[in-house]
Formats: sequence, structure tokens, C-alpha cells
Amino acid sequence: SSDLPLGDKVDAAYAIIEEAKMAVIEMSAAAGITLVPDEKKNPLFTTTYGVGEMIWDAIEKGCRKFVVGIGGSATNDGGIGMLQALGYDFLNSKGNAVPYGAKGLEDLAEIRKEHVLPELAQCEFKVACDVTNPLCGSQGCSAVFGPQKGADPAMIQQMDQWLSSYAALAGKSFPKTNPAHAGAGAAGGLGFAFLTFFHATLESGVNIILEETHLSDYIKNADIVITGEGCLDGQTVMGKAPVGVAKIAREFQKPVLAFSGCVTEDAKACHAAGIDAFFPIVRGVISLEDAMQTDHAKQNMTDTVEQVFRMLRTFQNIK
Repeated sequence: SSDLPLGDKVDAAYAIIEEAKMAVIEMSAAAGITLVPDEKKNPLFTTTYGVGEMIWDAIEKGCRKFVVGIGGSATNDGGIGMLQALGYDFLNSKGNAVPYGAKGLEDLAEIRKEHVLPELAQCEFKVACDVTNPLCGSQGCSAVFGPQKGADPAMIQQMDQWLSSYAALAGKSFPKTNPAHAGAGAAGGLGFAFLTFFHATLESGVNIILEETHLSDYIKNADIVITGEGCLDGQTVMGKAPVGVAKIAREFQKPVLAFSGCVTEDAKACHAAGIDAFFPIVRGVISLEDAMQTDHAKQNMTDTVEQVFRMLRTFQNIK
């Protein structure tokens, strides 16, 4: 049980791979934007504290390797909530702890590490991050992602300034500090916190998953490779999972079929990226809400895949 972005409790699940002493954590389980009702979205107060609690729990269970997904956050606190949960002290000019959330960055004057969980120094983090935004500026987390988290223009400007001051302060004691690093702005600056305070690397999410699951071992023995995502579009070729799967399939000369909820006109770019054919699964006029219901999506997927493979079998018989 960890803290929600606004301080309530939530059961946040994560996985442990026992043989590797590895924890697989999704930060949105504790600090995700879907956990906060629209009327309560306010990045001044949402915190990543619960993410730190999950990491602490995994360390207590013996984990020293971590894979952490950092997408879909409700936060813009630069990761200080996570760090606070792990023993870092973030203090104002009077020596008192700053509050949780981006608001805590406003009066931040000192960062201390005397109370940090000792085992943290033994831990290595692979952070799955598919955005390249820096911490601050016009492409930083406040400006780009702040609005969807409840920030108005005035708040965006404030938070951007606070994060810049936070980075400058961190740079005095932590030599790896680099707010301009690609991905530092991921999850409201959580990427910056991992890079600055932990033994961590930011990597493409799909690359981490493909490596950790040893997908190539399965693909090399397959007849047909099936992949997909919610919406196939021009962005799919920009490092998303289906193209990562197709790249491996191409190495073994395997045909690739993709299925998705919807397909846009610019999804044709997927062909050049190794997806031989793709199919939308929605089979009639339906609202987005109904299409995303689990039972409907499952039935649509089943029916569409069945018809595609019936076609393949038909043409094999003709030959």
C-alpha cells in the first residue's frame, strides 16, 4: 500500500523476478494521472512519494535491480517525492522539510542525503522512457505536460522556474546533474531524479522489454509474428513497441502482422518499418468508450484475427 498522488492510500502492484532479484515497477501505479479525478488535478500538490515507497518495499525484499516505467504521471515535482520517501531531505531556508508536490520546490534551499536508505547505493535502475523532453524550458515537462495535469499558464511558469532552481541546487552536490538530458523531463521531472540521484539509465521502453523478455528467442522459431497497439499511426514508427518487434522479426525473415483498435492514414509508414500488413479490429460504428471496454475489445480482437488467419489458410489451400 503506497501513497496516491494526493496522499491517499492505494494498493500499487509491482513484479519481482526472484532469480534476478529484480523489481519491475510502473510509476503510474502509485502516481498515475488516472488515479486523480479531473476536478482534483493539480501538479502543485501531486507527489511521487508513493513511487519511492514501492522502491523501498522492493529493496527490503532483496531487490537490487530495477526496471521502472515512467509514463502517465500526475506529477510535476521533479521526483522529490520519490526521493523523500527514500530518505533524502529536501529543506527550506529554516531547515524544515518542504511540502510534497511541485509546491515543495518553491522554497527548496538544501538537499541532504545523510538519511538515505543505505542499500540504495547498491541498486541499479533501467528506466523505461519514451520521451526526450528536457527538465525545463519550452519543451520541458511543465510546458509540455503540465496542462494535462491541471496546470494553468501561471503555474507552468512558476513550476518551470522552481525546477530550474532545483536543478541548479542539485548540481552543487551531485556531479551527474544535467537538466538538459533527453528524458529528464519525463513524468514531471522524475527522469531527472533517477539520472541525478541514482545509478540509472534512461532507455527506450520497448528496447528494455525486448531485451528482458528475450523475445528474439521466441521469434526465431515462429511462423508468423503478431504485434499491435491501441492506435497504429505515424508515431508508431518513432520507437514504439510494434516496430521494435518488427525489427527483430526482420532479422529472422519472419512475416509480421499488426492489429490495433484503430488505424490512421499515416500508419502506412509502418510498412517500411517492417510491418507487412495491419488491421483495425473495430468492426462497426461504436463510441470510443464502448470500443475500449475489455469484453468488446477482446471479442473484436478475436473475431478479426480469426478472419485474417482463415484468409491465410484459404490461400495456402489454393496453392
